[in-house]
Amino acid sequence: MVGERSKQAFERAQRVLVGGVNSPVRAFRAVGGTPYFADHGEGPYLYDIDGHRYIDYLMSWGPLIWGHAHPNIVRAIAETAARGTSFGVPTELETEMAEEIVELVPSVEKVRMVSSGTEATMSAIRLARAATGRTAIVKCIGCYHGHADSFLVKAGSGVAALGLPDSPGVPASVAERTLTVPYNDADAMEKLFADRGDEIAAVILEPVAGNMGCVLPRPGYLEAVREITRRHGALLIFDEVITGFRVGLGGAQARFGVLPDLTTFGKVIGAGLPVGAYGGRRDLMALVAPEGPVYQAGTLSGNPLAMAAGLTSLRMLKRAAAEGAYERLESYGRRLVEAFCRLASNYGLPATGHAIGGMFGLFFHDGPIVDFETAKACDQALYADFFREMLAEGVAFAPAQLESGFMSMVHGEAEIEKTIEAMERVFPRIANRRR
Repeated sequence: MVGERSKQAFERAQRVLVGGVNSPVRAFRAVGGTPYFADHGEGPYLYDIDGHRYIDYLMSWGPLIWGHAHPNIVRAIAETAARGTSFGVPTELETEMAEEIVELVPSVEKVRMVSSGTEATMSAIRLARAATGRTAIVKCIGCYHGHADSFLVKAGSGVAALGLPDSPGVPASVAERTLTVPYNDADAMEKLFADRGDEIAAVILEPVAGNMGCVLPRPGYLEAVREITRRHGALLIFDEVITGFRVGLGGAQARFGVLPDLTTFGKVIGAGLPVGAYGGRRDLMALVAPEGPVYQAGTLSGNPLAMAAGLTSLRMLKRAAAEGAYERLESYGRRLVEAFCRLASNYGLPATGHAIGGMFGLFFHDGPIVDFETAKACDQALYADFFREMLAEGVAFAPAQLESGFMSMVHGEAEIEKTIEAMERVFPRIANRRR
């Protein structure tokens, strides 16, 4: 399990960092025990400071679609850093990144780079309110769109894992302008718009939910939400911070053929460096300063190191996609899910799961997972046991059941087989403890 150096490092961190971490889910509260501290990564493997090696299915929560320390990406960062780390004036790298996004993502005509996914979603909501003259937004229960005030209402992911209240510190006047409906429930969305459609500026939606585990949209759901928003004059925002360039080259919108008005990005477009972006129709983006009156700015927006890393990643993905790389990723995810479900069933444990592109979800539950209520019904204590046992076998999944797992382009047959073999050793142990 976790070694002494990691335990000592966590004790030291807790004296000066809130909870010993800089992002709550890293504290392992949902699975118990002490977090392992990273030393370095290489390809699909992460090494901790105690010298343990893990097959990594966390991939820094999604950005590392090329694995750890890919030489092309490291080289791009180093060469760019040698010329300067930030300038406060434009660079051509920012334009090149925007050109790649506009080329690859069907609905995007113009882009604004920012520094995080939260900043991207927050900015998109501000733009939607300005464009429509309305103030209410709609989000799905259990979907997480960052930690801006408007989004910490019935959020999933780390908020749920820690058992925190919906929106502590968020003024009621802000929270009441965030309306919620269940994910995958088009009828609930229709009813909400029938009641309050003239107040709603936008629906913000994870097209594939990634923060209640990986939950797929029901057939026709995204199309229904698109039709409802269009009919009522509201904007549709796809939060593709997780799904962008991970479920397919053009994101979830290209995969499902449903085009939003605005899209937010993060993670993969920075290849492991802090980054975010939002973009959409040209007329909407023209409202953003300096072209329009909607103010948004950032000192490190379009940072050259993040742009160089992200550009290298996207250009590699374009070549890889033409060779069937996303299909291979998804096949690996499906194999893990199928092995997980088969082995759980063999030992009388409930299990289900999903895989799409380079993301997947594993759930200890015997029914379909379609929304936050069904995700919450999973046996999280059993997942915690599974997580700890797999970690001891050298396989690192997300330290919370209500998070997605991530595959990289450098995971291969060897890693998948080793993971399944580890599951074969782990399931008898956790099943015996349940008897």
